[in-house]
Amino acid sequence: MLSNPFATLSHSVPPAVMQVYVVAMALLVVAGTLFDIWHKQSAIYFFNNWREFSDRAKRRVGGGQMAALAVRTAVIDVMASGEFCNLRRRVAHLLTMYGFVIYVVTTVMMVFAYPTPATPTPASVTALWYIGCLLVCAGGYWFWFFIRVDVAAEGHSPFRFVRADLFIVALIVSVSLALVWACVQATGSAIWSTVFLALYVIATTVLFGSVPWSKFSHMFFKPAAALEKRVAEANGTMSNLPPPADAPRTYGGGLKHARHY
Repeated sequence: MLSNPFATLSHSVPPAVMQVYVVAMALLVVAGTLFDIWHKQSAIYFFNNWREFSDRAKRRVGGGQMAALAVRTAVIDVMASGEFCNLRRRVAHLLTMYGFVIYVVTTVMMVFAYPTPATPTPASVTALWYIGCLLVCAGGYWFWFFIRVDVAAEGHSPFRFVRADLFIVALIVSVSLALVWACVQATGSAIWSTVFLALYVIATTVLFGSVPWSKFSHMFFKPAAALEKRVAEANGTMSNLPPPADAPRTYGGGLKHARHY
């Protein structure tokens, strides 16, 4: 039977410690994203670019149309990952993205709402935690070994690692170790449970602490870029953002992106 691994861990680690760690990881993401925005001047670029194509607009975009564009961006570009024209890459991305969201939400629920055996965790929450982990692993490993451009098209080794890969590698390693730790803990092996818990904490800290150097913050920037492109198309100007991978059209321009997940 699946169990809440964090509730079991509460026998040796106080729930307050786990909760402080989760809050610290969230603060690392916020701080890392703000640093990334300041260092790369992303916000200045977007505001300046928005003002520029607004001044060159051939048609006015009203409030109702802007709301519709925002909804289309949220549904198509964010929730359905419409930027990916390659079906395999889109599916792998969706598996990883929704798996990660489910994993994070259920982790927060288990650590804060059901931190001990005295507060029984609903079976649905526990099951969703494992499902989220499995979805991340399915999408992440599929992408890493079979879909990456440098592996599928350029023939590089799937074990080749560059800084641009930091986010996806840290993510799949962290979630994989979470699964292994939970399974080992369920067997009652205290030594191996401690070993995999330590590895899980290290990998998770790298994942959330490396935001300024990884592509973690891209998940916050990409919706803004997608909305900007839709508004530019609606008002008759040409966005200077590059097109999604595999897209047949090109846009002129200035914003440089490294190879991304």
